[in-house]
Amino acid sequence: MDDAMFAELTSRHYRELHVHCYRMLGSFHAAEDHVQEVFLRAWRSRDRFDGRSSPRTWLYRIATNACLDTLRRVTPRLQPYPDQLLDEKPGPEAAAVARETVSLAFLAAIQLLPPRQRAVLLLRDVMLWSAAEAADLLGTTVRAANSALHRARTTMREQWPDGRMTWAPAGEPDAAQRELLTRYIAAHEQADPEALIDLLGEDIRLTIEPDVGEWTGRPSVAQALREGMNSLGRWRMLATAANGRPAAGAYVLAAGDTEFRPFGLIVLTVEASTLTAIDTFEDPGLFTAFGLPASLAS
Repeated sequence: MDDAMFAELTSRHYRELHVHCYRMLGSFHAAEDHVQEVFLRAWRSRDRFDGRSSPRTWLYRIATNACLDTLRRVTPRLQPYPDQLLDEKPGPEAAAVARETVSLAFLAAIQLLPPRQRAVLLLRDVMLWSAAEAADLLGTTVRAANSALHRARTTMREQWPDGRMTWAPAGEPDAAQRELLTRYIAAHEQADPEALIDLLGEDIRLTIEPDVGEWTGRPSVAQALREGMNSLGRWRMLATAANGRPAAGAYVLAAGDTEFRPFGLIVLTVEASTLTAIDTFEDPGLFTAFGLPASLAS
């Protein structure tokens, strides 16, 4: 494989490999690191590529094994993925970045699977590879791969009895979702927790990662918002989208500060014009990936 072919491969398959690593690991930052590692490993071993499989399959083998190596040691923290990057369709392989398979709910569920079950589920049910192709990539038998897939599907059915299309809507946030996001942002910027509480569904779930807390049900979430929403300072928010959901980059102006500083990315789940989930990720490092400014003037 010459330098020109390798350069073409990196540009053609970068986004779908990035998304594959993201599905395997659940972390945007980890996916960034791993896709770079994939191409580094591929570059170092390019002379040993024998052509028995396609270059794309070869790269997926390297990517999957790199992720499995990591998952044997650590479990990365779940992070959102910018919709604007999902829109970078990789041509014929566009199915590889299908939005319904990058929902936060789907990603949280596959974290319950052992790493090899996770890999075979993604290869078979997301990438739509054959049993023989998945087994060959994982270096196992078709029988073992099918057994792992059966166990993985059993776990996933327990999470979504109605099947794949309940993982997430396959498309951008619609007008009703964007309107609810606008009202969500306004409630924060106007320091009005009651306006925000009016948007909550009865089964609302609020999470703040990493490891800050989780509240379930309208009374519990309402109490948390009344007690904590205005405790950090004044809010500014910029609308965005993540994992096929409306989202916002949240900034806080603390007492005595001169600018609004990043607080976290907030991803909303909307059903029947009400909020059913608010997932907050306190990670200012994500703002660059979402194209959001490092700070806002007060």
